[in-house]
Amino acid sequence: MKNMRLFSSMGGLPGQSELLSSKAVFTTAYAVIPGSVMRDIVTSVLPHWTGTRAWIISRPLTGFSETFSQYIMEVAPGGGSDRPEPDARASAAIFVVDGDMVVTFEGEEKALRSGSFAYLPAGRYWTLKNTGDGPVKFHWVRKAFEVVDGLEAPPAVFTHEDDCEISAMPDTDGRWATTRFLDPDDVRYDMHLNIVTFEPGAVIPFLETHVMEHGLYVLEGRAVYRLNEDWVEVEAGDYMWLRAFCPQACYAGGPGRFRYLLYKDVNRHTKLW
Repeated sequence: MKNMRLFSSMGGLPGQSELLSSKAVFTTAYAVIPGSVMRDIVTSVLPHWTGTRAWIISRPLTGFSETFSQYIMEVAPGGGSDRPEPDARASAAIFVVDGDMVVTFEGEEKALRSGSFAYLPAGRYWTLKNTGDGPVKFHWVRKAFEVVDGLEAPPAVFTHEDDCEISAMPDTDGRWATTRFLDPDDVRYDMHLNIVTFEPGAVIPFLETHVMEHGLYVLEGRAVYRLNEDWVEVEAGDYMWLRAFCPQACYAGGPGRFRYLLYKDVNRHTKLW
């Protein structure tokens, strides 16, 4: 199934006549970073990257969400990096929302386009280059991989959402479904990056409360999302960042489907301090 256009309209500045009101909020349980916040003035440039800027939308914070960092990357034609990852402990999950690029993983070139996913294991050599005529934009999740004694390292994965099965949640008639890029039963992976899809009128019919931390970036549509004690209106381009055990639920009122990119940490024991 051919996808609708994924949200990728970051950058620019609002006019001087616009009001300051916004749904941006940071609480002890969650944060909401609306798309209107992701302007030129909050971008970062990164060492060993050319023609590139990044919106860093989450990073580990003591006492909040501690397992991952998430970037939105914009790379100009011909730009990229031969040394993208400075930390040998970091695994990477990449999801492309616009444009074309090539990831070279240990000497093998992999072409990625809008809707493509890549998992790059920690400590392995990879490079990235924009091979298209326009900017390429993608999400990059970085996580310090948790090694387990006696468990082999996970392999790299390159796929596209069109090539992945959409799994419906039980008793939902397919109205709430998940596209999983990594096998949920493969304990070698310590994180997942999924796409969650709600048809108009679909709901999460209970307050999820669990140990997994989340980053939720809205790719398409709009909904009302429950975060801790609050209902928040969200739409394409908004980002929700949840610490462990933050209650959450969703009502996707339409008119179109509601889809978001979901990070969560999985398959490991909790650390005992």
